[in-house]
Amino acid sequence: MAITATDKCSYTVQAVATAMDMLEAITDAPSPPTVQSLALKFGLSRSKTFRLLATLESKGLVEREDFSGSYRLGLHAVELAQKFLKSVALLEYGRPVMEKLARQHDEAVYMAVAKGDEVIFLDMVDSAQPVKAVPIVGKHFPFFTNASGKIIKAQELRELAGKPFKSRGRKKNNIPDMELLQSELNAIRTRGFAVDIGGLGDGIISVAVAVKDYAGKVIGALTLLGPSFRMAASRLEEEIIPSMLEGAELLSMKFGYARI
Repeated sequence: MAITATDKCSYTVQAVATAMDMLEAITDAPSPPTVQSLALKFGLSRSKTFRLLATLESKGLVEREDFSGSYRLGLHAVELAQKFLKSVALLEYGRPVMEKLARQHDEAVYMAVAKGDEVIFLDMVDSAQPVKAVPIVGKHFPFFTNASGKIIKAQELRELAGKPFKSRGRKKNNIPDMELLQSELNAIRTRGFAVDIGGLGDGIISVAVAVKDYAGKVIGALTLLGPSFRMAASRLEEEIIPSMLEGAELLSMKFGYARI
């Protein structure tokens, strides 16, 4: 069933919409506004305005100046904006690299990012092969089930032992042995790439390398997928992995990363 613009409006939670409008007003204001000025602007009582601002403040989206009582944009709002811009840049800069790799190897190439204990596949350049994996753009997977998630976590985490995963509805028996996982991530960190068999589907092999920013922080994973009958070990080692590493390094350099 199609959802019309009228339907969308009826689903809107007014308090949330007002809080977002208030956040935008704080961002656009020539000087930090107060509770009183925001209450007047939105036609709200001072108490309701204060509660909305207190909610935004609790999430780090706004900050209150103690002396004047005025509000300005919070650090978390800035961080969210930076993450968004970085994701946009990752896709923009990554597309030519992905297209080159897809043409060179005639396999599907993806860009993936981490979200908590999961990995999300944001973009894909497909191959011309008649036999290929089912597209997974927009899908979420536990990080330990695929090469993309493992290369990201291998670079991010120094110590996994004793750190619980967010369940996100997964059964406990799907969570891997922590010691084995730590050992695997250590090996991946050392060699700089991850290879996974079957985590994204039966007979599917994925190869992933990390994309980093100027601080050396991982911002994404360049990933190639293909059926196992086309992904012989010699092809992986001699062709695919070297070109993937080169592509990731060139892409990382666009974000200011320089290998020491």
